[in-house]
This record gives sequence, structure tokens and C-alpha cells, in this order.
Amino acid sequence: MVEQADTLDTGNYFDRSTRIGGRERWATYVVFLSTGALIAGWAPLIPFARSHLGINEGELGILLLFLGSGSLIGMPVTGILTARFGCRPIIICGTFVTAATLLVLAVGTSFLGMAAALAVFGAAIGTIDVAMNIQAVIVEKRMRLSLMSGFHACYSIGGFIGAGGTSALLKLGSSPLRASLALGFLMVVAVSSQATGILPVASDREKTTPLFIIPTSLVLFIGLFSALVFMAEGAVLDWSGVFLLQYRRAEIYAAGYGYAAFAVAITAGRLMGDRLVNAVGGRCVVLGGGLIAAIGFVVALALPSQLCALIGFMLVGFGAANIIPLLFKAAGRQTSMPANLAVAAVTTLAYGGYMIGPALIGLVAHLVDLRVAFAMLAAIMVFVALAGRGYLPRQR
Repeated sequence: MVEQADTLDTGNYFDRSTRIGGRERWATYVVFLSTGALIAGWAPLIPFARSHLGINEGELGILLLFLGSGSLIGMPVTGILTARFGCRPIIICGTFVTAATLLVLAVGTSFLGMAAALAVFGAAIGTIDVAMNIQAVIVEKRMRLSLMSGFHACYSIGGFIGAGGTSALLKLGSSPLRASLALGFLMVVAVSSQATGILPVASDREKTTPLFIIPTSLVLFIGLFSALVFMAEGAVLDWSGVFLLQYRRAEIYAAGYGYAAFAVAITAGRLMGDRLVNAVGGRCVVLGGGLIAAIGFVVALALPSQLCALIGFMLVGFGAANIIPLLFKAAGRQTSMPANLAVAAVTTLAYGGYMIGPALIGLVAHLVDLRVAFAMLAAIMVFVALAGRGYLPRQR
């Protein structure tokens, strides 16, 4: 099973028009950053959407399910679409649709209309997410460099730009529509300007890639580990504030500090991730990263202070930072099924863990205690550290 993941296909399946170099590498950075910015641009609009619709927290939660559902529908379909049309039209069209839908979300006044718009928004984001990771896998493989962590770091940086920039415009007096228009226009221009660097194909063997194939056991296991890591990341997003308020007596304004600490650490970890992988290898990074993330949960639980909790969440972010990029790399390097379909399957499973995980954490917290749920996450990250590294290629 591991040997399959270790095989790197180095055959020359691209013609002269699709040789990969700095142009494609730079385009991939831009696409990751733009996608992170667009999805983060929705976050500052949520209070406005709730006010426009006049809904409570429960109804807002139901509404947000449409975003996740749209993503889960769009992700597996993208493997088929990219096999037929390549990454370029999927990423560019998806960016246009995402930017346009963001405008609808900024002014929507109908619950059903907002639900439909969120489903389209989620499907477009999910489609871009898969296509850009397929591009990232091919670019990294063909350039024979460790680049995946840097690509994902750009996604995190884009999140800061999207959320921070939109919030700043709103604070300066811009309407939600104008703020969304500014963000969407900039991201569309950024991605369109890199069109020649976005691959017109989605597989090293694009001429023989089937449109659909049942995921192999190897791909399913990679997807499972990705889902577990995303479960931990989603738990920090949704439950770190509750933990700080309930168990560390934080003030209400400080509830977001836990995720902020996590986000800064995961971005910093990914910025240095490629050099780290080159230095010690992917397996060591997953082993050390999983154990550091587990220690982070333990620190947050065991040391009764707000500062220690924040340090713990930073350790979780730093430890988890490069595991997902490495698992996506493994999905692209395995030879048991086409890379584009494998990346689509792994992305879908990973996002499923991101969606379902926080709900499971909430169930455990309700039935037992949130601290028990966090202890379970520590154990899960130890499991990922010890078992997940076996599914990575031996190449650095």
C-alpha cells in the first residue's frame, strides 16, 4: 500500500504547450490566495445577512448548511469536470461565479433566495478548491519541488485579506454590496491575469483519464486522515471561543482570540512548511506535527490559564499546518487511480470532516463535557501522527 504512494510517475505526458515552470507556479499561488479571500469575504457579511433576513441563530445555522451542502456536491463533480475540460476553465469560471454570488449574499432579503445563493457559492468554492489542488499537485510533481505548503499558506493569507479587507471597508462606511464588489472585482482580475499559468489539463495522463472511478482503499485512507485533521481544525474554529469563556473565564470580546492564535500559527507553519519538508521529509513532518497538535490540545486542557490555552491553540495550528498539504500531495502521487479524481475524493472527504467534526464535538460536549471532546481530539492527532505518515511518499 505504501509502495503505491511512493511511486512518482516522471514520464513526459505534456506537450510543449503545457510545460510547467515559474508561470504556473505563480498562478497557483494567486489562485489559492484569491479563493481564500473570496470565501473569507462572506464572514463579515453574516451579521448583515442575519439582520436583513430577521432570523435567529438556529435559522442562521440552517441557512449555513446550504453552503456546506453546495460544496459537498461541487467537490466530487469537479474530478469529472476537470478530466474533461482541464483546470483553467473550471478555476476561472468558478471564480467569476463565486464573486458574482458574493454580491447576492451581500444584499439578499429572502431566506430561500439566500439559501440558493449559498448553495451556489459553496458549490463554486468547492469546485475551485478541488481544481486548484489538482493544479498544485501537477505543478509540484512536474517541477520536482516541495511547494504544497506554500500554496496552502497563500490560501490562509487570502483569508486574512478577504475578511480583514471587507471588514475594513465596512468600518469605513462602505455598504456590504460595495465591499463585496471591490473584493470580488480584485480577485477576478487577479485570477484572470494568471489564465495562461492555469493548466489546460488536469492529469498527467489526460487523454486516458476516465470520467469516474470508485476511490481505491489507499485514496479512502488518505481521505480519512484528511477528514480527521480537518475535524480538529473545525473544532478550534467553532469551539475554542466556548472553551475560553466556559473554562478559562475569558471576557466575551476575547472569545475569538483562540482561533486567531490558531490561524496565525497555521499560516506561519505553512510558510515555512516546504523548507521543513525538504529538510526532514514529509513523514517526519506528519509525525512531529501530529504530536505537536496533540500536545497543544493537552496544554489548553491541563494548564488553567487563558494564556496557556492560547499557546495550546497555537501549537495545534502549528502542528496541523502541513499535514493537509502533505496528504493532498500523497493523493496526487499515488498511482492506484488518476490524480485528479483522487484529489477530488480526498478533498470531499476532508471537507466532510470539517463539517461533521464540530457537530460531533458539540454532541460529546453536550453528553459529557467539552474537555472530554478536546481530549478525544488530542488522541485523534496522535493517531494521525503515528498512522497517517505511512500513506506518504518516501520522496521529500
